[in-house]
Amino acid sequence: MRQHVDRLNAALDRHLPEKRLFLRSDEGTRFLRMRPVAQAGILAGTLAFLAWALIATSIVAFNALGAESAREQIARERQLFETRLVELAAERDRRATEAQEAHNRYAEAMDRVATMQAMLLASERQRAELESGIETVQRTLRTRTRERDAARTQLTEYQRDDVNADLRAASLRLAEFEQTLDFLMTALADTAQERETVAVVAENAHMQAQHLALEYRLLQDRNHRIFSQLEEAVDQAMTPLARMFTDAGLPPERLLQQVRSGYQTRTAALMPISISTSGTLDPGSDEGRANSVLTALEEINTFRIAAQRTPFAMPVRASVRFTSGFGNRRDPRSGGRRMHNGVDWAGPQGTPILATGGGRVTFAGRQGGYGNLVIVQHDFGIETYYAHLHRIDVNVGQRVSRGDRLGGMGTTGRSTGVHLHYEIRVGGRPINPMSYIRAAQNVF
Repeated sequence: MRQHVDRLNAALDRHLPEKRLFLRSDEGTRFLRMRPVAQAGILAGTLAFLAWALIATSIVAFNALGAESAREQIARERQLFETRLVELAAERDRRATEAQEAHNRYAEAMDRVATMQAMLLASERQRAELESGIETVQRTLRTRTRERDAARTQLTEYQRDDVNADLRAASLRLAEFEQTLDFLMTALADTAQERETVAVVAENAHMQAQHLALEYRLLQDRNHRIFSQLEEAVDQAMTPLARMFTDAGLPPERLLQQVRSGYQTRTAALMPISISTSGTLDPGSDEGRANSVLTALEEINTFRIAAQRTPFAMPVRASVRFTSGFGNRRDPRSGGRRMHNGVDWAGPQGTPILATGGGRVTFAGRQGGYGNLVIVQHDFGIETYYAHLHRIDVNVGQRVSRGDRLGGMGTTGRSTGVHLHYEIRVGGRPINPMSYIRAAQNVF
Protein backbone atom coordinates (compact mmCIF):
# COMPACT_ATOMS: atom_id res chain seq x y z
CA MET A 1 0.00 0.00 0.00
CA ARG A 2 2.88 2.34 0.90
CA GLN A 3 4.53 1.62 -2.44
CA HIS A 4 1.37 2.57 -4.37
CA VAL A 5 1.09 5.86 -2.45
CA ASP A 6 4.75 6.67 -3.19
CA ARG A 7 4.25 5.94 -6.89
CA LEU A 8 1.14 8.17 -6.98
CA ASN A 9 3.06 10.97 -5.22
CA ALA A 10 5.88 10.65 -7.74
CA ALA A 11 3.40 10.82 -10.66
CA LEU A 12 1.62 13.91 -9.27
CA ASP A 13 4.84 15.69 -8.19
CA ARG A 14 5.28 17.26 -11.62
CA HIS A 15 1.86 19.03 -11.40
CA LEU A 16 1.44 19.35 -7.63
CA PRO A 17 4.91 19.57 -6.04
CA GLU A 18 5.19 18.94 -2.35
CA LYS A 19 4.46 21.99 -0.20
CA ARG A 20 5.38 22.77 3.40
CA LEU A 21 3.35 24.97 5.75
CA PHE A 22 5.62 26.48 8.47
CA LEU A 23 4.15 27.25 11.91
CA ARG A 24 6.33 29.46 14.12
CA SER A 25 5.89 29.76 17.88
CA ASP A 26 7.93 30.86 20.93
CA GLU A 27 9.21 27.35 21.42
CA GLY A 28 10.38 26.89 17.88
CA THR A 29 9.31 26.40 14.29
CA ARG A 30 7.35 23.43 13.00
CA PHE A 31 6.02 22.64 9.54
CA LEU A 32 3.27 20.58 7.96
CA ARG A 33 4.16 18.73 4.83
CA MET A 34 1.45 18.47 2.14
CA ARG A 35 2.18 15.59 -0.20
CA PRO A 36 0.86 15.66 -3.83
CA VAL A 37 -1.82 13.03 -2.99
CA ALA A 38 -3.21 15.22 -0.16
CA GLN A 39 -3.22 18.27 -2.41
CA ALA A 40 -5.03 16.30 -5.13
CA GLY A 41 -7.62 15.10 -2.59
CA ILE A 42 -8.26 18.63 -1.32
CA LEU A 43 -8.52 19.95 -4.89
CA ALA A 44 -10.91 17.15 -5.94
CA GLY A 45 -13.12 17.73 -2.89
CA THR A 46 -13.28 21.46 -3.56
CA LEU A 47 -14.22 20.90 -7.23
CA ALA A 48 -16.85 18.32 -6.27
CA PHE A 49 -18.41 20.72 -3.74
CA LEU A 50 -18.50 23.55 -6.31
CA ALA A 51 -20.05 21.25 -8.95
CA TRP A 52 -22.68 20.05 -6.46
CA ALA A 53 -23.52 23.63 -5.45
CA LEU A 54 -23.84 24.69 -9.10
CA ILE A 55 -26.10 21.73 -10.02
CA ALA A 56 -28.29 22.18 -6.90
CA THR A 57 -28.68 25.91 -7.61
CA SER A 58 -29.60 25.20 -11.26
CA ILE A 59 -32.20 22.59 -10.25
CA VAL A 60 -33.82 24.96 -7.73
CA ALA A 61 -33.87 27.79 -10.29
CA PHE A 62 -35.33 25.56 -13.04
CA ASN A 63 -37.99 24.21 -10.66
CA ALA A 64 -39.00 27.74 -9.64
CA LEU A 65 -39.17 28.90 -13.28
CA GLY A 66 -41.10 25.76 -14.30
CA ALA A 67 -43.61 26.13 -11.45
CA GLU A 68 -44.18 29.80 -12.31
CA SER A 69 -44.62 28.97 -16.04
CA ALA A 70 -47.06 26.17 -15.20
CA ARG A 71 -49.15 28.49 -13.00
CA GLU A 72 -49.20 31.14 -15.72
CA GLN A 73 -50.18 28.53 -18.33
CA ILE A 74 -52.97 27.21 -16.08
CA ALA A 75 -54.22 30.78 -15.48
CA ARG A 76 -54.23 31.48 -19.24
CA GLU A 77 -56.04 28.23 -20.01
CA ARG A 78 -58.58 28.94 -17.28
CA GLN A 79 -59.17 32.45 -18.68
CA LEU A 80 -59.58 31.03 -22.21
CA PHE A 81 -61.99 28.38 -20.93
CA GLU A 82 -64.11 30.96 -19.08
CA THR A 83 -64.18 33.17 -22.19
CA ARG A 84 -65.19 30.20 -24.35
CA LEU A 85 -67.88 29.23 -21.84
CA VAL A 86 -69.34 32.75 -21.92
CA GLU A 87 -69.31 32.70 -25.75
CA LEU A 88 -71.04 29.30 -25.81
CA ALA A 89 -73.66 30.54 -23.33
CA ALA A 90 -74.35 33.59 -25.53
CA GLU A 91 -74.53 31.38 -28.63
CA ARG A 92 -76.93 29.04 -26.79
CA ASP A 93 -79.18 32.01 -25.90
CA ARG A 94 -79.22 33.17 -29.53
CA ARG A 95 -79.98 29.67 -30.81
CA ALA A 96 -82.72 29.23 -28.21
CA THR A 97 -84.30 32.52 -29.35
CA GLU A 98 -84.06 31.46 -33.02
CA ALA A 99 -85.57 28.07 -32.18
CA GLN A 100 -88.45 29.73 -30.33
CA GLU A 101 -89.08 32.11 -33.26
CA ALA A 102 -88.97 29.23 -35.76
CA HIS A 103 -91.32 27.24 -33.54
CA ASN A 104 -93.74 30.21 -33.44
CA ARG A 105 -93.57 30.60 -37.25
CA TYR A 106 -94.15 26.89 -37.66
CA ALA A 107 -97.16 26.98 -35.32
CA GLU A 108 -98.57 30.02 -37.18
CA ALA A 109 -98.10 28.26 -40.54
CA MET A 110 -99.83 25.16 -39.16
CA ASP A 111 -102.76 27.34 -38.02
CA ARG A 112 -102.97 28.90 -41.51
CA VAL A 113 -102.83 25.48 -43.14
CA ALA A 114 -105.58 24.24 -40.82
CA THR A 115 -107.73 27.29 -41.67
CA MET A 116 -107.13 26.80 -45.40
CA GLN A 117 -107.94 23.10 -45.10
CA ALA A 118 -111.20 24.00 -43.37
CA MET A 119 -111.99 26.47 -46.16
CA LEU A 120 -111.08 23.86 -48.76
CA LEU A 121 -113.38 21.30 -47.14
CA ALA A 122 -116.19 23.88 -47.00
CA SER A 123 -115.66 24.71 -50.69
CA GLU A 124 -115.64 21.00 -51.54
CA ARG A 125 -118.96 20.54 -49.74
CA GLN A 126 -120.35 23.63 -51.50
CA ARG A 127 -119.08 22.31 -54.84
CA ALA A 128 -120.71 18.95 -54.17
CA GLU A 129 -123.97 20.69 -53.29
CA LEU A 130 -123.74 22.83 -56.44
CA GLU A 131 -122.97 19.79 -58.58
CA SER A 132 -125.99 18.04 -57.09
CA GLY A 133 -128.10 21.15 -57.72
CA ILE A 134 -126.74 21.48 -61.27
CA GLU A 135 -127.53 17.84 -61.97
CA THR A 136 -131.09 18.46 -60.74
CA VAL A 137 -131.30 21.60 -62.85
CA GLN A 138 -129.99 19.71 -65.89
CA ARG A 139 -132.63 17.00 -65.43
CA THR A 140 -135.26 19.70 -65.10
CA LEU A 141 -133.79 21.49 -68.14
CA ARG A 142 -133.95 18.32 -70.20
CA THR A 143 -137.53 17.80 -69.08
CA ARG A 144 -138.42 21.38 -69.94
CA THR A 145 -136.62 21.13 -73.25
CA ARG A 146 -138.65 18.09 -74.14
CA GLU A 147 -141.77 19.92 -73.07
CA ARG A 148 -140.70 22.93 -75.17
CA ASP A 149 -140.10 20.75 -78.22
CA ALA A 150 -143.45 19.11 -77.70
CA ALA A 151 -145.08 22.53 -77.35
CA ARG A 152 -143.43 23.75 -80.54
CA THR A 153 -144.57 20.64 -82.33
CA GLN A 154 -148.11 21.23 -81.12
CA LEU A 155 -147.76 24.90 -82.15
CA THR A 156 -146.92 23.93 -85.73
CA GLU A 157 -149.71 21.39 -85.83
CA TYR A 158 -152.35 23.57 -84.29
CA GLN A 159 -152.73 27.16 -85.42
CA ARG A 160 -155.94 27.73 -83.62
CA ASP A 161 -156.55 30.69 -81.36
CA ASP A 162 -157.39 28.61 -78.30
CA VAL A 163 -154.01 26.89 -78.56
CA ASN A 164 -152.07 30.15 -79.00
CA ALA A 165 -152.91 31.22 -75.48
CA ASP A 166 -151.43 28.01 -74.08
CA LEU A 167 -148.34 28.45 -76.24
CA ARG A 168 -147.79 32.00 -75.03
CA ALA A 169 -148.01 30.83 -71.42
CA ALA A 170 -145.57 28.01 -72.12
CA SER A 171 -143.19 30.48 -73.83
CA LEU A 172 -143.26 32.72 -70.76
CA ARG A 173 -142.49 29.75 -68.50
CA LEU A 174 -139.69 28.68 -70.84
CA ALA A 175 -138.12 32.18 -70.77
CA GLU A 176 -138.20 32.21 -66.97
CA PHE A 177 -136.62 28.77 -66.87
CA GLU A 178 -133.86 29.80 -69.32
CA GLN A 179 -133.11 32.87 -67.11
CA THR A 180 -132.86 30.64 -64.05
CA LEU A 181 -130.60 28.25 -65.93
CA ASP A 182 -128.28 31.08 -66.99
CA PHE A 183 -128.00 32.20 -63.33
CA LEU A 184 -127.16 28.67 -62.21
CA MET A 185 -124.51 28.24 -64.92
CA THR A 186 -122.87 31.56 -63.92
CA ALA A 187 -122.89 30.53 -60.24
CA LEU A 188 -121.40 27.14 -61.18
CA ALA A 189 -118.54 28.83 -63.15
CA ASP A 190 -117.81 31.18 -60.20
CA THR A 191 -117.74 28.24 -57.77
CA ALA A 192 -115.34 26.30 -59.99
CA GLN A 193 -113.03 29.33 -60.22
CA GLU A 194 -113.14 29.80 -56.43
CA ARG A 195 -112.37 26.10 -55.92
CA GLU A 196 -109.30 26.37 -58.18
CA THR A 197 -108.11 29.45 -56.26
CA VAL A 198 -108.54 27.72 -52.90
CA ALA A 199 -106.67 24.64 -54.20
CA VAL A 200 -103.71 26.81 -55.31
CA VAL A 201 -103.64 28.61 -51.93
CA ALA A 202 -103.80 25.28 -50.08
CA GLU A 203 -100.92 23.87 -52.19
CA ASN A 204 -98.79 26.96 -51.49
CA ALA A 205 -99.54 26.69 -47.76
CA HIS A 206 -98.61 23.01 -47.79
CA MET A 207 -95.28 23.76 -49.50
CA GLN A 208 -94.59 26.59 -47.02
CA ALA A 209 -95.37 24.24 -44.13
CA GLN A 210 -92.92 21.65 -45.53
CA HIS A 211 -90.23 24.36 -45.88
CA LEU A 212 -90.80 25.51 -42.30
CA ALA A 213 -90.68 21.92 -41.06
CA LEU A 214 -87.33 21.39 -42.85
CA GLU A 215 -85.98 24.66 -41.41
CA TYR A 216 -87.16 23.59 -37.94
CA ARG A 217 -85.41 20.19 -38.27
CA LEU A 218 -82.17 21.90 -39.40
CA LEU A 219 -82.40 24.31 -36.46
CA GLN A 220 -82.97 21.40 -34.08
CA ASP A 221 -79.88 19.63 -35.47
CA ARG A 222 -77.78 22.79 -35.01
CA ASN A 223 -79.13 23.24 -31.48
CA HIS A 224 -78.24 19.59 -30.76
CA ARG A 225 -74.62 20.23 -31.77
CA ILE A 226 -74.48 23.42 -29.69
CA PHE A 227 -75.95 21.72 -26.64
CA SER A 228 -73.54 18.78 -27.09
CA GLN A 229 -70.58 21.21 -27.05
CA LEU A 230 -72.00 22.99 -24.00
CA GLU A 231 -72.58 19.71 -22.15
CA GLU A 232 -69.05 18.52 -22.96
CA ALA A 233 -67.53 21.83 -21.81
CA VAL A 234 -69.55 21.81 -18.59
CA ASP A 235 -68.56 18.19 -17.90
CA GLN A 236 -64.87 19.03 -18.49
CA ALA A 237 -65.18 21.94 -16.04
CA MET A 238 -67.20 20.00 -13.44
CA THR A 239 -65.09 16.81 -13.26
CA PRO A 240 -61.79 18.40 -12.03
CA LEU A 241 -63.64 20.45 -9.40
CA ALA A 242 -65.52 17.44 -8.03
CA ARG A 243 -62.33 15.32 -8.10
CA MET A 244 -60.44 18.10 -6.27
CA PHE A 245 -62.87 18.02 -3.31
CA THR A 246 -63.02 14.20 -3.34
CA ASP A 247 -59.21 13.88 -3.31
CA ALA A 248 -59.11 16.29 -0.36
CA GLY A 249 -61.57 14.09 1.56
CA LEU A 250 -64.48 16.56 1.28
CA PRO A 251 -67.78 15.04 -0.04
CA PRO A 252 -68.86 17.27 -2.97
CA GLU A 253 -72.62 16.78 -2.43
CA ARG A 254 -72.41 17.80 1.23
CA LEU A 255 -70.33 20.87 0.34
CA LEU A 256 -72.80 21.93 -2.36
CA GLN A 257 -75.71 21.56 0.07
CA GLN A 258 -73.93 23.65 2.71
CA VAL A 259 -73.01 26.38 0.19
CA ARG A 260 -76.57 26.53 -1.17
CA SER A 261 -77.99 26.79 2.35
CA GLY A 262 -75.69 29.69 3.20
CA TYR A 263 -75.39 31.58 -0.09
CA GLN A 264 -77.64 32.68 -2.94
CA THR A 265 -75.58 31.17 -5.79
CA ARG A 266 -78.12 31.11 -8.65
CA THR A 267 -78.11 34.33 -10.67
CA ALA A 268 -80.72 35.50 -13.18
CA ALA A 269 -78.57 34.20 -16.06
CA LEU A 270 -78.68 30.66 -14.57
CA MET A 271 -82.48 30.47 -14.06
CA PRO A 272 -84.46 27.91 -16.17
CA ILE A 273 -85.43 29.35 -19.54
CA SER A 274 -88.93 27.79 -19.64
CA ILE A 275 -91.31 25.67 -17.59
CA SER A 276 -93.72 23.11 -19.06
CA THR A 277 -97.45 23.64 -18.41
CA SER A 278 -97.61 20.07 -17.11
CA GLY A 279 -94.91 20.85 -14.54
CA THR A 280 -92.22 18.65 -16.14
CA LEU A 281 -89.83 18.97 -19.09
CA ASP A 282 -88.69 16.32 -21.55
CA PRO A 283 -84.95 15.81 -20.78
CA GLY A 284 -84.28 15.38 -24.51
CA SER A 285 -85.97 18.64 -25.56
CA ASP A 286 -84.04 21.87 -26.14
CA GLU A 287 -85.59 23.41 -23.03
CA GLY A 288 -84.73 20.32 -20.97
CA ARG A 289 -81.12 20.21 -22.19
CA ALA A 290 -80.75 23.98 -21.70
CA ASN A 291 -82.01 23.68 -18.14
CA SER A 292 -79.60 20.77 -17.53
CA VAL A 293 -76.69 22.95 -18.73
CA LEU A 294 -77.90 25.84 -16.53
CA THR A 295 -78.15 23.49 -13.54
CA ALA A 296 -74.59 22.26 -14.19
CA LEU A 297 -73.34 25.86 -14.51
CA GLU A 298 -75.06 26.65 -11.20
CA GLU A 299 -73.23 23.69 -9.63
CA ILE A 300 -69.91 24.94 -11.08
CA ASN A 301 -70.63 28.37 -9.58
CA THR A 302 -71.38 26.70 -6.24
CA PHE A 303 -68.12 24.71 -6.50
CA ARG A 304 -66.31 28.00 -7.23
CA ILE A 305 -67.71 29.59 -4.06
CA ALA A 306 -66.77 26.50 -2.01
CA ALA A 307 -63.26 26.44 -3.52
CA GLN A 308 -62.72 30.13 -2.68
CA ARG A 309 -63.47 29.37 0.97
CA THR A 310 -61.40 26.15 1.16
CA PRO A 311 -57.58 26.22 1.70
CA PHE A 312 -56.43 24.64 -1.56
CA ALA A 313 -53.60 27.05 -2.45
CA MET A 314 -49.94 27.18 -1.39
CA PRO A 315 -49.29 29.51 1.58
CA VAL A 316 -46.06 30.76 0.00
CA ARG A 317 -45.33 31.47 -3.66
CA ALA A 318 -41.68 32.52 -3.45
CA SER A 319 -38.73 30.20 -4.05
CA VAL A 320 -38.63 28.10 -0.87
CA ARG A 321 -37.45 24.64 0.23
CA PHE A 322 -39.76 21.91 1.53
CA THR A 323 -38.07 20.84 4.78
CA SER A 324 -40.50 18.66 6.74
CA GLY A 325 -43.70 16.73 6.06
CA PHE A 326 -46.75 15.69 8.07
CA GLY A 327 -46.53 12.80 10.57
CA ASN A 328 -44.15 11.30 13.13
CA ARG A 329 -40.58 12.56 12.76
CA ARG A 330 -37.33 13.07 14.70
CA ASP A 331 -37.65 16.31 16.66
CA PRO A 332 -34.82 18.66 15.50
CA ARG A 333 -34.33 20.04 19.04
CA SER A 334 -34.94 17.14 21.43
CA GLY A 335 -33.89 14.32 19.08
CA GLY A 336 -36.89 12.13 20.06
CA ARG A 337 -39.85 11.00 17.95
CA ARG A 338 -42.69 13.48 17.88
CA MET A 339 -45.89 14.06 15.87
CA HIS A 340 -45.54 16.89 13.35
CA ASN A 341 -49.05 18.28 12.73
CA GLY A 342 -48.20 20.27 9.60
CA VAL A 343 -45.63 20.86 6.87
CA ASP A 344 -42.62 23.22 6.80
CA TRP A 345 -41.07 25.39 4.09
CA ALA A 346 -37.79 27.26 4.61
CA GLY A 347 -36.84 30.52 2.90
CA PRO A 348 -35.49 34.03 3.47
CA GLN A 349 -36.79 36.01 6.44
CA GLY A 350 -39.77 38.21 5.53
CA THR A 351 -40.92 35.97 2.64
CA PRO A 352 -44.67 36.82 2.14
CA ILE A 353 -47.05 34.33 3.75
CA LEU A 354 -50.43 34.23 1.95
CA ALA A 355 -53.92 33.02 2.92
CA THR A 356 -54.72 29.72 1.21
CA GLY A 357 -58.49 30.35 1.14
CA GLY A 358 -61.17 32.85 2.08
CA GLY A 359 -62.07 33.12 5.76
CA ARG A 360 -61.92 35.15 8.97
CA VAL A 361 -58.87 35.68 11.21
CA THR A 362 -59.63 34.22 14.66
CA PHE A 363 -56.14 34.57 16.18
CA ALA A 364 -53.19 36.86 15.41
CA GLY A 365 -50.48 36.97 18.06
CA ARG A 366 -47.88 34.98 19.96
CA GLN A 367 -48.72 31.46 21.18
CA GLY A 368 -46.17 29.20 22.89
CA GLY A 369 -44.01 27.09 20.58
CA TYR A 370 -45.83 28.42 17.51
CA GLY A 371 -44.30 31.85 18.09
CA ASN A 372 -46.10 34.53 16.05
CA LEU A 373 -49.22 32.67 14.85
CA VAL A 374 -52.16 33.50 12.57
CA ILE A 375 -55.25 31.26 12.57
CA VAL A 376 -57.85 31.64 9.79
CA GLN A 377 -61.32 30.09 10.19
CA HIS A 378 -62.75 28.84 6.86
CA ASP A 379 -66.13 27.34 6.02
CA PHE A 380 -66.98 23.65 6.54
CA GLY A 381 -65.20 23.57 9.95
CA ILE A 382 -61.69 24.05 8.45
CA GLU A 383 -58.90 26.10 10.11
CA THR A 384 -55.42 26.96 8.84
CA TYR A 385 -52.40 27.74 11.06
CA TYR A 386 -49.44 29.91 9.95
CA ALA A 387 -46.68 29.75 12.60
CA HIS A 388 -43.17 31.13 13.40
CA LEU A 389 -43.91 34.41 11.55
CA HIS A 390 -41.42 37.28 11.65
CA ARG A 391 -44.30 39.78 11.57
CA ILE A 392 -48.12 39.69 11.46
CA ASP A 393 -50.01 41.91 8.97
CA VAL A 394 -53.67 41.08 9.89
CA ASN A 395 -55.94 41.57 12.88
CA VAL A 396 -58.46 39.35 14.67
CA GLY A 397 -61.89 39.50 13.03
CA GLN A 398 -60.50 40.61 9.66
CA ARG A 399 -61.83 38.77 6.61
CA VAL A 400 -59.24 37.59 4.10
CA SER A 401 -59.37 36.10 0.62
CA ARG A 402 -57.10 33.60 -1.09
CA GLY A 403 -53.75 35.28 -1.80
CA ASP A 404 -54.03 38.04 0.85
CA ARG A 405 -50.80 38.63 2.80
CA LEU A 406 -50.93 37.46 6.43
CA GLY A 407 -47.33 38.23 7.43
CA GLY A 408 -43.67 37.44 6.76
CA MET A 409 -41.69 34.21 7.28
CA GLY A 410 -39.60 34.14 10.46
CA THR A 411 -38.14 31.96 13.21
CA THR A 412 -40.14 32.90 16.33
CA GLY A 413 -41.22 30.32 18.91
CA ARG A 414 -39.84 26.78 19.00
CA SER A 415 -37.83 26.98 15.77
CA THR A 416 -34.36 26.09 14.54
CA GLY A 417 -34.34 28.38 11.52
CA VAL A 418 -36.37 30.72 9.31
CA HIS A 419 -39.34 28.73 8.01
CA LEU A 420 -43.14 28.53 7.87
CA HIS A 421 -45.04 25.88 9.80
CA TYR A 422 -48.43 25.38 8.05
CA GLU A 423 -51.33 23.30 9.42
CA ILE A 424 -54.86 22.43 8.28
CA ARG A 425 -57.37 21.30 10.90
CA VAL A 426 -60.87 19.93 10.19
CA GLY A 427 -63.13 19.95 13.22
CA GLY A 428 -60.04 20.59 15.38
CA ARG A 429 -58.22 17.50 14.07
CA PRO A 430 -54.96 18.10 12.13
CA ILE A 431 -54.73 16.56 8.66
CA ASN A 432 -52.00 16.47 6.02
CA PRO A 433 -52.04 19.86 4.21
CA MET A 434 -50.40 18.30 1.13
CA SER A 435 -53.63 16.37 0.43
CA TYR A 436 -55.37 19.72 -0.22
CA ILE A 437 -52.45 21.21 -2.15
CA ARG A 438 -52.02 18.13 -4.38
CA ALA A 439 -55.79 17.88 -4.97
CA ALA A 440 -55.82 21.41 -6.45
CA GLN A 441 -52.49 21.40 -8.28
CA ASN A 442 -54.24 20.81 -11.68
CA VAL A 443 -57.10 23.22 -10.97
CA PHE A 444 -55.49 26.41 -9.61
